[in-house]
Amino acid sequence: MNRLSRRHFGLYATLAAAAAALPAAAQSSAAGGKRNKVIFQVSDGDPAKWGLALNNAHNVQSALGADAVDVEIVAYGPGIGMLQADSPVAPRIKAALASGTKIVACENTMKGHKLAPSDMLPDIGYVPSGVVELMQREQQGYAYIRP
Repeated sequence: MNRLSRRHFGLYATLAAAAAALPAAAQSSAAGGKRNKVIFQVSDGDPAKWGLALNNAHNVQSALGADAVDVEIVAYGPGIGMLQADSPVAPRIKAALASGTKIVACENTMKGHKLAPSDMLPDIGYVPSGVVELMQREQQGYAYIRP
């Protein structure tokens, strides 16, 4: 191997090692190796807003790896209707749940709308207050997104 080839081989080996390290680096945030965490607020009853939130959640999982990030979507106010069993976005919500996204409904809003868990999609979670859930998750280091 001549001198130029060795230099290129060394550069290639360095780049290959750096590329192999990328998935591990993606598991940590820029803030010192902590796990990536994001929470999305959906308080709109618009299926397009839900589509945007679900796209965002999917994109985060695709970019960082579903096992490397905690993704949660909190629904309250008019957004609660999209978590009902007959929701127009029900298939997408089911797919998001299957991918590891946690989706929770605000029980305060459910009471106000006279909804019971039997009215809702299976496998979603429930929190006493959507706003309190957002506040507490931010305190735990979650990035807050409202699409």
